[in-house]
Amino acid sequence: MTTGWSLYVIFLVVLNIVGCAWLLWWTSKRRGDEARNDSETTGHVWDGDLTEYNKPLPRWWIILFWLTIVYSVGYLVWYPGMGNFAGTSGWTSAKEHDADKAEADARLAEAFGRFDGMPIDEVAGHEEAVAFGARLFQNHCAQCHGSDARGARGFPNLTDGDWLWGGTPDQVLASIVDGRQAAMPALGAAIGGDVGVTEVAAYVQSLSGIKADPALAEAGKAKYAGVCAACHGVDGKGNPILGAPNLTDNIWLYGSDFASISEGIRNGRNGMMPAHGPIIGETRSRLVGAYVWTLSHGKDAEPPDAP
Repeated sequence: MTTGWSLYVIFLVVLNIVGCAWLLWWTSKRRGDEARNDSETTGHVWDGDLTEYNKPLPRWWIILFWLTIVYSVGYLVWYPGMGNFAGTSGWTSAKEHDADKAEADARLAEAFGRFDGMPIDEVAGHEEAVAFGARLFQNHCAQCHGSDARGARGFPNLTDGDWLWGGTPDQVLASIVDGRQAAMPALGAAIGGDVGVTEVAAYVQSLSGIKADPALAEAGKAKYAGVCAACHGVDGKGNPILGAPNLTDNIWLYGSDFASISEGIRNGRNGMMPAHGPIIGETRSRLVGAYVWTLSHGKDAEPPDAP
């Protein structure tokens, strides 16, 4: 907060306190004949005989108001509330948050510390850990992958056996802890403009058994080998090290229709999985990983109901 805004806040706070104190003093003071005239009214009458008298507040009530003002002054001395003045207690909301977080982390460490360093496929054998991982998933992962973990356009389905970056326990954990950055460059110009895009798209469709024009697919094969095979492989089966998807199966992150494939070739794709290690920590990342592992390796391979 700048000095100007700080002074503005202080001015408003002091003005309100002084104003309340003056109003209390002025309205409770009796003067001359007014103090002795207990029959003075405000002039308000209801139902013909209900008259509102103008009498000062009881002394005990006035004392309570003064105590409230004194308390507010003491509060503003002890806690921050006067612009940039930090208060004599040194309290801040950040310290309060850090203390609460440390307390919560200590409880969680006590409850789940036994899973530190344990592979996620072993953690998946503990029902309590998987249930906790499911709740973490709903809080941190469902926004992209869906509450049922089946993903959406541009967000992978976590309940099947297809893994862009590899599906081993260590690879799944690395995706959660460190995140992933996928990049499909725009190749429209590199493969010959719209004609080249059409030919390569037809060839890519043919790799997975989708019906495509044979002549276009054959023409696109050479262009694919010269440009696309560097990431997706000569056989189109992809490369988990690069996050390059397998083009020979029936799983498509952005869609298998001709328009979607052409768009990806022409303009490229960019997918980003944020690193959750700094957010939820390494052990809780293992719990999430264990839950995700059960989705594609459980007995029924179906996600449980969202908590």
